Amino acid sequence: MFVNLTEVLTNEDRVVSMQTETGITEISVGGEKFPVLASSPVSFVFANTGKGRARIEGKADFVFSAGCDRCLKPVEEKREVSFTREVWAPDIAAEPSAYEEQPFMEGFQLNVEDLLISEIVTSWPMKILCKPDCKGICPICGRDLNTGTCDCDTFVPDPRMAAIKDIFEADKEV
Repeated sequence: MFVNLTEVLTNEDRVVSMQTETGITEISVGGEKFPVLASSPVSFVFANTGKGRARIEGKADFVFSAGCDRCLKPVEEKREVSFTREVWAPDIAAEPSAYEEQPFMEGFQLNVEDLLISEIVTSWPMKILCKPDCKGICPICGRDLNTGTCDCDTFVPDPRMAAIKDIFEADKEV
């Protein structure tokens, strides 16, 4: 969806508030796609901050479906996205590097979905967990350690001690 910012960018001290729906159905992060289960309308405030410049303030809530990064259970992840961005008219952004800083602008048109996806991906958590103390799954048998323990030997010897272990095993053979 596009929002025309011509009125805000060309009129000094102009402030416009609006709400709009998003058409975002999934988000791609790190090569993985996460479906959007619910989203609130996006609230925007557009304010002219000078000749051909405007400040965009926005807020939206999203609910995503994802798998826990430790135990793989499905999780509903709630995200509140709040942001403030500065944009400028295309004639002000004459330098190519300045225009590259706002890829969500096409002339005087704001691409709402591109802006929101950029903000969501930027604020995406490093790990999504079903609960903060999730124990994950056993690397040997695959059992969910949140439901109980398993009898697998998970001891991993320190490779730096392998030489000493060889010495002790050599003494046993004598």
